[in-house]
Amino acid sequence: MPDEPSTLRARRRAQTQRTIQAHAIRLFSERGYDATTMNDVAEAAGVSPMTLYRHFPTKEDLVLVDQHGKLIAERIAASPAGQPLARRIGSALVEAAAALTGDDVAADRRFLLIRLQLMISTPALRAKHLDNQYALQRAIIDALDGDAADPDAVFQAQAAASACLAALHTALVRWAEDDGRSDLPRLVGKALAAVFGDEVIGPAR
Repeated sequence: MPDEPSTLRARRRAQTQRTIQAHAIRLFSERGYDATTMNDVAEAAGVSPMTLYRHFPTKEDLVLVDQHGKLIAERIAASPAGQPLARRIGSALVEAAAALTGDDVAADRRFLLIRLQLMISTPALRAKHLDNQYALQRAIIDALDGDAADPDAVFQAQAAASACLAALHTALVRWAEDDGRSDLPRLVGKALAAVFGDEVIGPAR
């Protein structure tokens, strides 16, 4: 049975992070990323600067930190192990895109859109985004449950994850440029099909 106090602390921490990040994204959108300070964010969120830095050590983290990697990894881990790597990863990316942009999560969809637009338009965020991509790649490889003792299997997983994430990035940029008007899961499916073909990913919706 999970440790209930630890679980409660984790939930409170996650809620505090979401609250702080929501205020940060709002301020960045209204004032601009460079014109908004960490103290501005702390004041808007009603927390001390110390609390802010405990959750988000850098200003870039206020935009880039998310829980999407866990969602994607869980979907990959639940997929049939016998499927091709690209299908396991690609399907999880499409399903995660659908979960994050569905009609019942309009506020989350808008939040994701503004974050993406900030990442595209802000040089400092574009550079740091590469670190996030590496962390997501690592989470995907771990979720595939490959044999760490087999260098060839690890290499194949790395290559498949990198290619899928490049396709995902292309779809996300197009979606942000369209100001969220296009269907993100469909864009992700089309980008993956352009790389791997419909026979691997399945036809784009």
